[in-house]
Amino acid sequence: MNPQHDDSEAPPRPWWSAFSRRLPAPACEPADTRWRSLLLLLIVNQGIALLLLAAGISSGLWPTFLIANCVGIVIYTAYAVAQRLVPWYWARHALALPFGLLLGLKLAALAGAYDVTQSLLDPVTHWRLVVTCLLIAMAATIVISQYFHNLEYRAQLAAEQRRAAEARQAETAAQLALLQAQIEPHFLFNTLATVHGLIERDPPLARTMLDHLNGYLRASLGRTRRPSTTLGDELELIGELLAIAAIRLQARLRYRIDVPDALRRAVLPPLLLQPLVENALEHGIEPALHGGEIVIEGRLDADGLLHLDVRDSGPGLRDGQPAFGDNGAGGVGLANVRQRLATLYGDAGRLALYPNAPHGVHAELRLPYREA
Repeated sequence: MNPQHDDSEAPPRPWWSAFSRRLPAPACEPADTRWRSLLLLLIVNQGIALLLLAAGISSGLWPTFLIANCVGIVIYTAYAVAQRLVPWYWARHALALPFGLLLGLKLAALAGAYDVTQSLLDPVTHWRLVVTCLLIAMAATIVISQYFHNLEYRAQLAAEQRRAAEARQAETAAQLALLQAQIEPHFLFNTLATVHGLIERDPPLARTMLDHLNGYLRASLGRTRRPSTTLGDELELIGELLAIAAIRLQARLRYRIDVPDALRRAVLPPLLLQPLVENALEHGIEPALHGGEIVIEGRLDADGLLHLDVRDSGPGLRDGQPAFGDNGAGGVGLANVRQRLATLYGDAGRLALYPNAPHGVHAELRLPYREA
């Protein structure tokens, strides 16, 4: 987002800016908000009528309630119209208050109340009626103007939050597209070097490795065209990756994928599980003198959360040096995985690292379960 348009560090506006600034016309009011505002207005109108009756300023139950409601509703309507036609905040009051007051009083007279507008011609003699009309008009106008002012503020805030969310989503999508288009050079070069060495020594094994590489590349490139994939597709790609690594490392690598078939239909964003497996290979198995084992497990807990565990029997977590680097896996490190989990799932997504007994690293990926 352009920092020049960031309002978070902008100085506070003076109080008089609310009466002079030009505000955009609000979007259409949702039905539930409109009915809540009308209900609030009716409650305020009845409260004003009861207050006037209790103070003895007006006489007659029905005329007082009729005038209060007619004036309040007409001013509400006048201000709603001015909200969409007049861009200046102060001008809306100047137009809605007098017109709404006069039209509301005339409407009350047509409905059976006495015509207060005739009394306005002689305010000294009929000062009580004048005070009644002004009190009702001012109270109704305050309620209406504050409601619409708050509605404008909420609409602007929601629009700003939506633009910020869209900007973050676009940035995340661009980063994901870039990461998906990358192929780990270290993995690719080692694979091609191994194939080159096997062509003369063991041609069938070289063909097998090329078949696995072809399957890996096909699955990896196909994944770049989809915003999400399934756990089964991701495990198929990881299986090709581990099969290639097993040919290259031979007896130094053992692996096992233990995920129930029912969980393989789960929706899984790409590049969440694969970086953990690649990090386990690069930082867990390859540095170990005698190699080790990688185990991938999946389970569904009672809260509807999918747990994916990647365990290796490598050197494990060392003080001052993380077992998993943030520069491996084509630049997809743990920080990137955690950031994407927070963006996609909030607090429901988590990546945690634990020691794997007797040695190694246990990476646990947790996210909400949803079937494709």
